[in-house]
Amino acid sequence: MKLKVYEYKNCSTCRNALKFLEGKKIDFDKKAIRETPPTKAELKKMLGYVGGDSKRLFNTSGGDYKELGLKDKLAKMSLDEQFELLSGNGNLVKRPFVLGENFGLVGFKEEEWKATLKTK
Repeated sequence: MKLKVYEYKNCSTCRNALKFLEGKKIDFDKKAIRETPPTKAELKKMLGYVGGDSKRLFNTSGGDYKELGLKDKLAKMSLDEQFELLSGNGNLVKRPFVLGENFGLVGFKEEEWKATLKTK
């Protein structure tokens, strides 16, 4: 399975992540996260990869997160409600959001990516 990378073109972290993947010659499909956010099934899958911490799926520094007051509301929301928000608004999703065959990555931390993707 080819990596699926949800990214935003104006995000410097996303650009760094894509540059990393290209430099390592790792094949991937790029998806515009704002136009095509991850599906509920993909979000559920990622939740398992981040140890069940749904907050890690959210772009907590983003304007939409702050406008919606999610800092105070998130803990009271069900997972279904959270997935509904995330799958309907790509601005709320932590990026880059990367799914492989049996792993997932959110955000870009080079050492974590090297270890997960088994590169040097």
